[in-house]
Formats: sequence, C-alpha cells, structure tokens
Amino acid sequence: MGKARLLVVEDDVDIANMLKIYFSGMEFDVDVAHRGSDALEKTKHVLPHLIVLDIMLPDIDGYEVCRNLRTSTRTSHIPVIFLTQKDERSDKLQGLELGADDYITKPFDIEELKLRVTGAIRRSERESLTDPRSGLPAGRLIEEQLRRIIREKDWALLDMRVNHFDPFKDVYGFVAGDDVMRFTAMLIGEVVDELGTSNDFIGHAGGDNFIVITKNENAPGIKQRVKERFAAEIQTHYNFIDRQQGFMQAPKPDGSSDKVPFMTMSVGIVSPSQQSFADIREITELAAEARRQDSLTTA
Repeated sequence: MGKARLLVVEDDVDIANMLKIYFSGMEFDVDVAHRGSDALEKTKHVLPHLIVLDIMLPDIDGYEVCRNLRTSTRTSHIPVIFLTQKDERSDKLQGLELGADDYITKPFDIEELKLRVTGAIRRSERESLTDPRSGLPAGRLIEEQLRRIIREKDWALLDMRVNHFDPFKDVYGFVAGDDVMRFTAMLIGEVVDELGTSNDFIGHAGGDNFIVITKNENAPGIKQRVKERFAAEIQTHYNFIDRQQGFMQAPKPDGSSDKVPFMTMSVGIVSPSQQSFADIREITELAAEARRQDSLTTA
C-alpha cells in the first residue's frame, strides 16, 4: 500500500506541527486541521485512514466532530483516536459511546500514540473495513450497505471498473497503480459531492472495482460525469511519449509488444425501479453485467 493518510485535528499549533513532523517521518501522509469545521470539510475531499482528534477545539468540540463523522455514510468507517487533556472517566465514556476507537490523554507518549495509530489502521484493514490504498469502505462495510438497501426502494447502485488497469500496472509498476486507485477514489468522491448527496455511499470492492450507492434519480448524471472526467484526467498518469502517441506499449512473453489503449471507466447501474432483487448477490451480479455491457462501448 501507499502512505497511510492521517488527519490531525488539533488547535495547539505546536502540538499539531510536532505530530505532523513525527508522523511524516514515519512515512505517513499527514494533514492538519485546527478547527472542527475544517476537519469535516477536509474529510469530504480526501478520506484519511485515521483521525487523531482533540476534544477542545475553538469552534465545535471533538465530540461533535466525531458524532458528525459517525452519522455520515461516507465517513462512519474512519477510525478516530481522541487526544485531549480531559482525563475524567465520564469524558472517556462519552468519546467511546460516540464511536471513538481509542482515547489518549495529554501529556502523551508519542511512541504509544504511534502504536495505537498503526494498530487501529491495521485492525480496520484486517477486518475488511477499508481498502489500504484508497481508504474507502471495503468488503464487510459494502456488504452491510447492500443488506440495507435491499429493504428500501429509492436507490441505485453503480458498479465501476477501471479498464486496462492491469497492463498499466505491469508497465508502470504497483506504486503508479496505487496512485491511480487513489486518484479514482478522489474523482468519484468529488463527482458524488457535486451530483449526489452527503449520505451516498462509496466503496472500494477490491482491485480496480468501485461502487456507489445513491438515489435513483442521481445515478445517470454521476455515471456520465465520472466517465467524462476519468477519460479527460487519467492521461496525466502516463509518460510524455505514451501521451503523444495515444496508447501504451505492453510487452508480450515472446518479446513483441501490444498497443494498449489508455485506461477508461465502465459503469453499470441497477435499481429497484428497473427490477426486483431476491438477495444482495443478485444485485451485484446484475450490476456487474450492466457494467460489462457498458465496457463494450467504453473500452
């Protein structure tokens, strides 16, 4: 995986800078927010793998930030570690009741905080809660959302896949491949923010496959915008020569090479307005088939 993304929410500039320097040195990608509202805004654009959250903030307190994160479909899976001067038992219980994953009292041991941060991220990945590259909800959380929507009516599921991703990764390497996955996750998030709702769900189903659950009326617009933006912006991941010639050369076992088109996005949509579903497996199978049909015109 690439660098784990850490969001530090701390109004004390000295502590925030110290944590940024320390965790950056530990190969984390660290962002800092000094206000609770800034933290919520940052999570809309780039999902962190974990949030270190101070309780005493100048605008809204850490409890309110955590409550907001936990009630949003998009951010409910992100591990949160409270960092605070409060050490009363009632304060700790309140934080844990809101869904915080851990609680550390100032002054703290930086090594202990590092162990708790890395432990929480590994636990989240091990339990199939998040994809380590994109930070998006994965396996079990996707399944929970599918079990929820099958009992509801006004929804649509978009099954998205990056075409020609494997040959790109073979030529450019896994680091470049991970960059494409993070780029794709960010692009989908931006489009859903623009055309969907704050309660829409975005998941990384594994490999080059993503899903979005949104309202039925918003699905066609999201599909079109994602495909258009992906096609327009993905070329920045190729080198100058490939961009100039309009394709990539992929080596074959016999020493020759194939012309491989640039990556594109294919998207399939299913919703209960079109058909009924007996179980969640039927939802995913029909969505995958719709996506394969779309790939015939996209790839």
